[in-house]
Amino acid sequence: MAAMQQLEQRSDEELEKETRFKSAAQAILGTRAAERMDAQKARVHFRAAIAAARPQERLQLRRMAEASLALAERRAGDLKVATEKLGGTPPTNRQLLMLRVMGVIAPPKSAGLPRRIGGILLVLLFVALVITVGMLLVRLVAWPLGWDPGSAAWFYGFLLVLVVLGVLAVLGRRRQRTARAKMAEQRASMYGGGKR
Repeated sequence: MAAMQQLEQRSDEELEKETRFKSAAQAILGTRAAERMDAQKARVHFRAAIAAARPQERLQLRRMAEASLALAERRAGDLKVATEKLGGTPPTNRQLLMLRVMGVIAPPKSAGLPRRIGGILLVLLFVALVITVGMLLVRLVAWPLGWDPGSAAWFYGFLLVLVVLGVLAVLGRRRQRTARAKMAEQRASMYGGGKR
């Protein structure tokens, strides 16, 4: 478990070169690839991890691979089942909903071309809707003040959307850092539990 926690701090390049704890390093690389939604790379890393692992570690690694690949392929139901098998805390309903939304907006590479084009069109429609709402909010705030923004309302609406997105991005990064640290801790404890 201590080795797994030390390996978590290393970069991908260092993990690729790791020979002493190769299965743990490959499992971490597979999990990182799954977090980047790259199912193909995750699958390759987990195959290498299972091949390098001792027989008593393989079941735990297979379960980790199932959970990671379900995340990378945006399969919310499978992710919940796989996480429960691992003994970890299953994702919340809100997290599963977000994964389903991501599956519609940005489907995996294995999805057909019409699904991917549909996802792009949905994003464009959503952006247009958000800018329109921003413009309407600007007009709503300007109305009691007696100010008529005119055609500049679109610009101010767009500016409002950018400010809101900037604030959300900063807050999201902070939450993401804490979530990644927590996930790294969970992975280390799960992997350590499989070694005993």
